[in-house]
Amino acid sequence: MKLSVGIFFGGFFAALGVLLFLVAFGTDYWLLATEIGTCSKAPEDAGGEKATFHHEGFFWRCWFSGNVREGNASMWNFWYTNQSPSKNCTHAYLSPFPLLRDEHNSTSYDSAIIYRGFWTVLMLLGVLSIVMASFFIICAAPFASHILYKAGGGFFIIAGVLFSLVVVMYVIWVQAMADLENYTNMKKMDCPDFAVYVHYGWSFMLAPIGVFFALLAGMLFLLVGRAIYLHSD
Repeated sequence: MKLSVGIFFGGFFAALGVLLFLVAFGTDYWLLATEIGTCSKAPEDAGGEKATFHHEGFFWRCWFSGNVREGNASMWNFWYTNQSPSKNCTHAYLSPFPLLRDEHNSTSYDSAIIYRGFWTVLMLLGVLSIVMASFFIICAAPFASHILYKAGGGFFIIAGVLFSLVVVMYVIWVQAMADLENYTNMKKMDCPDFAVYVHYGWSFMLAPIGVFFALLAGMLFLLVGRAIYLHSD
């Protein structure tokens, strides 16, 4: 009875972890930014101040124009129904958001590229680990194999650790590598009232929750594997 309960909750937490990881991996809302420059006037009937909204993830970095009506840094400005019907997107695999290569020092750009490359590798390894863990657990269920349960649990823990590193590296990258201060100062040369508001999006917020469920599922499956092994003896 206790074994079946452990398998049930392990599978439930694992499913949540896999879902959250894949959603965080596949969506483009890890970072949200709003650029506002009052020197670029919005039309009188626009209902707000002219702004450029950026959002980015693993695959894409997109931006679109709009008007700020409520709160400069509100996440609701990026909600699907509030976005412009047309927006520009570019690949973000090695893109030091939100800078363009011609707008800053090449050394800082190259450093950001290398750092982003490590982040990309860890992200891919984390997704691969969570998929492998799911495969082992699915294969373990019909045969009650303690080896497969332990392997699946181990891969869930590895995936949790990798995604933890992904989250930490992303925070360091945004705070230290993106060089937003120089970007803002450069923009203020043409627009003294320019301001940029940067915050983390819902894709980023899902990753730590997925880490928690993945680690919890991994520990449960390790305990299940141990219980099956002891019972078989």
